[in-house]
Amino acid sequence: MFALHEIWKHLGFDRALGRALRSGKRQIDVEALVRAMVFNRLCAPDSTLGVLRWLETVAMPAMPETVEHHHLLRAMDALMDHVDRVGSELAKQIRPLVDRNLTVAFYDLTTVRIHGEGAVDDDIRAYGMNKETGGIARQFVMGVVQTAEGLPLMHTVHPGNVAETKTLQAMLATVLQRFPIERVILVADRGLLSLDNIDALTALAQEGGRTLEFILAVPARRYGELVDTFRGLAFDAEGLAEATFAGHRLIVAHDPLRAAEQGEARRARIAELEAMAEKMVGRLDAQDAGATPQGRRASDRGAYSRFTRAVAEAEMTRFLKADLTADRFSWSVDEDAVSEAQLFDGTLALITNTTDINPV
Repeated sequence: MFALHEIWKHLGFDRALGRALRSGKRQIDVEALVRAMVFNRLCAPDSTLGVLRWLETVAMPAMPETVEHHHLLRAMDALMDHVDRVGSELAKQIRPLVDRNLTVAFYDLTTVRIHGEGAVDDDIRAYGMNKETGGIARQFVMGVVQTAEGLPLMHTVHPGNVAETKTLQAMLATVLQRFPIERVILVADRGLLSLDNIDALTALAQEGGRTLEFILAVPARRYGELVDTFRGLAFDAEGLAEATFAGHRLIVAHDPLRAAEQGEARRARIAELEAMAEKMVGRLDAQDAGATPQGRRASDRGAYSRFTRAVAEAEMTRFLKADLTADRFSWSVDEDAVSEAQLFDGTLALITNTTDINPV
């Protein structure tokens, strides 16, 4: 406790919280109570009631004589009421620990599931796609900004159904305001940055006399526009090629082993679905020839239903097409679609406006 207390003071968190939460009306020592909860999270994370039990087992400097549960709740309320000011004050204390140019900063989001069905005003708990389960869950979204060395700069909290791209602009505005960033390079995956919000982010960076540079994984929904471009690519010995897309530099990396694996997996899945369809055709033909089927009588409509459902579940609707206009159950493989998909096997496509970054 005494070591943490000295670090807390050395970093200036006591002064920062004191400035941000100064109030003549408040009768509790918010800084001390927040410090107690932070130290608890570092040593033995627990609920607010658990913090009270934990405080009885440790010696912590500069604590009020009496700490009750409602004191901790009021301290958290004070933090929420002054969250922006607290963040700004803490940023001032962190600045000396950060490279003046802050050349690299990372930002990502995760989802935190919530249990319980209660509701409150302005509730940020909402149903959205959960990253842990891969399904829909009641949750909120939390984002963290940190330096390349792993030093956390700030965090953000969002409603559980927020689109990741909508959080980026507000985060960047706050980081640019709080930290002396001279050069902004955004490196993002398809979920976080899109071609649609680049213009707004560029304008935001230019407000401080900066230029925004970005390296963006091309969104999957835009791959259809790259078919002709990919057909004309010539990869070098390192598996790299360059072209242009949407008026920007396009860098493509190709891994032939990965491409072969993806192509073989696709062909195997198509063959599996075709085998299932052939089996259904055989049963229909045998039934038409007079054979007595076991179980429910087969029908072309039933075969269509089973086949299209299996194709959809396998995410193969681009490649396998059921002929719904035919009198009898039939299907076909769209070889053009398969050929187009093979163009992108084993590739990573990045779009960027930077000119001084070597793709190697």
